[in-house]
Amino acid sequence: MTIILPEFYHAKSELESNNITCISSRDAARQDVRPLRIGILNIMSNIQTYEFNLLYPLGKSILQIVPVWIKLNTFSYDTSSQEHLKDLYVSFRDAVSERALDGLIITGSVAEELEFEEIEYWDEVKSIIDYAAKNIIATMGIGWGGMALAKSIGIDKTPLKSKLCGIYSTRNLSTHHVITGDLDDIFCCPQSRYSGYPDQVLEAERDKGLINLLAHSEETGYTVFETTDSRFLMHLGHPEYNSGRLREECLRGKAGKQDDGTACVNFNLEKPVNNWRSHRNEFFSQWIKNIYTETSYDWNGT
Repeated sequence: MTIILPEFYHAKSELESNNITCISSRDAARQDVRPLRIGILNIMSNIQTYEFNLLYPLGKSILQIVPVWIKLNTFSYDTSSQEHLKDLYVSFRDAVSERALDGLIITGSVAEELEFEEIEYWDEVKSIIDYAAKNIIATMGIGWGGMALAKSIGIDKTPLKSKLCGIYSTRNLSTHHVITGDLDDIFCCPQSRYSGYPDQVLEAERDKGLINLLAHSEETGYTVFETTDSRFLMHLGHPEYNSGRLREECLRGKAGKQDDGTACVNFNLEKPVNNWRSHRNEFFSQWIKNIYTETSYDWNGT
């Protein structure tokens, strides 16, 4: 349960207080094991406060993880600290030129309501996804990131009548899958989105042999699916969110969309309870484990 971070990282003490072991790259080298380099394309608002939501489940892995924080050249990051961005983030080109990435995570985005072609940074994201399809063994998209992966294989999202926000009971459809196999048959899943896919659309793509459907909710539709070559994993929910982040998202929806009927389902904004923690930890742990199993090159990337 180790994550490799620079000594100056702002949330290091908070991670350690949550039983996540943080070590320096020098100490990691002494352990003589190959760490996994996981690229994280972070397009969320307030990037520095969101980072903890990913570092926590990644840090629960029994393997060493090097998070490689990636920024877009065509995104302004107006809501984030420019100093933090400069200290910690690199361009995608720099991220892959240093050494190969073992895995890639694409986060959600506040631009979710826009069509992909209307987003100023879509072409850059699309070029990263195209590279990942050929050069990275596993890419996970969360929320908007999952929809971006779906778009790249020809599946267009559909706008919802109102924001989907809250906690929803979700059924595991593939109990023998390498990633979802150890998830509960029914698990709780946070959602915070304005778009999705009609069941019949994804079922048609499954029947064509394009995707495998892994999890479904009667209220939210198919929530987890993958390409049949297993390189792209799409989770339309936000299992990485802690209670505080989900509360912020629900309140942001209410403030920004007073007339859209937004309601936070099965989640008490005054006394938030996290009932999806085990789903989050198991989902990320199995994804990391699968990457480690599938990667064949050694520490030096050869």
